[in-house]
Amino acid sequence: MIRRTLALAALGLALLLRPAAAHAPSQPPHQMYRMGDFRLESGETIRDFGISYVTHGTLNAAKSNAILMVTAVGGNHHRIDFLIGPGKALDTDRYFIVATDAIGNGLTTSPSNSTAQPRMQFPRYAIRDMVESQRRLLVDRLGINHVVAVVGPSMGGMQVLQWGVSQPGFMDSLVAMVPLARTPAWTVAVLEASRKAIMLDPAWQGGNYTAPPLAGIRLWRDILSFLAARTPDMYGAQFAADPMAVLPWLKAQEDAQLTIFDANDWLYQTWAYETHDLGATPGMGGDVAKALGTIRARTLILTGTKDLLNPEYEPAEAAKHIAGARLATISPGTVTGHAAAGGVFPADVEFLNREIARFLGDAAGR
Repeated sequence: MIRRTLALAALGLALLLRPAAAHAPSQPPHQMYRMGDFRLESGETIRDFGISYVTHGTLNAAKSNAILMVTAVGGNHHRIDFLIGPGKALDTDRYFIVATDAIGNGLTTSPSNSTAQPRMQFPRYAIRDMVESQRRLLVDRLGINHVVAVVGPSMGGMQVLQWGVSQPGFMDSLVAMVPLARTPAWTVAVLEASRKAIMLDPAWQGGNYTAPPLAGIRLWRDILSFLAARTPDMYGAQFAADPMAVLPWLKAQEDAQLTIFDANDWLYQTWAYETHDLGATPGMGGDVAKALGTIRARTLILTGTKDLLNPEYEPAEAAKHIAGARLATISPGTVTGHAAAGGVFPADVEFLNREIARFLGDAAGR
């Protein structure tokens, strides 16, 4: 089963942590909501802040059919395109999808594109700051005060759960794919290794590089995209005939990703990722279980078997503290780990479209 599933995937594709596909002329246009100076939870300010987004479908007159999509670390508004469109889970004949870009992803204001606070002058931000920027987009720009659902994978799933805690009455449903309620020490260690790969490359120059620090980027990609986002089972199936064939394959994957996400943007997003803690939400007193218990929306949590970045037992434990939460393993019988929410493997894509559509349909019926 595992080998058959893996054989269907394009071998040249990187998995979950790859930035999503480039924007095509036929796709909805990029939009930007510029909100001026944006005060962060820390008290610092991102100056001249703008949040990037695209929309799919049509907002109805009552503004009651919106779904918010939030993206993964290193990803953009294309990150779950495999779920968006007519007949898919996020059906554009039925819903109005607002697909956002997270702070620091190179489209929304980031270290790589800020003129007021470039590179390492950029202030550090948190997952809750991402959520607040999205809330302002919906309310202040689009006039949307309630959504059908908030949906996202990985760091997006972390934002989804934060939405449920920070804005419990704002949505009917939450769909969190391979998320975390609080980032565990294992994940912090993985992210720190990826940062060291960049920062120990002499070409990084303290963040003031004139050309991308390519050696560091290669190692960062190896650690995240090709180790933490995959599983030993995947490599065993893909390279069963010749294990050494993984080396030219790995180089080809690195070559394809050397300049598609800025190194400093990565550092900043991982700092937000590793400090994520629902218990640190104001009023929760550091209690993650208490924070999860305040979620009122119907919640679907989806995990990947043998997830090596966001270990599957973490979201499974989180689900126990959310009233009525539904917990499901993506494509039971396959072992695609964190990449189960990556949109690469046909079995995973089929499962996610079917189960999320069913979940949203059940919510609408209620």
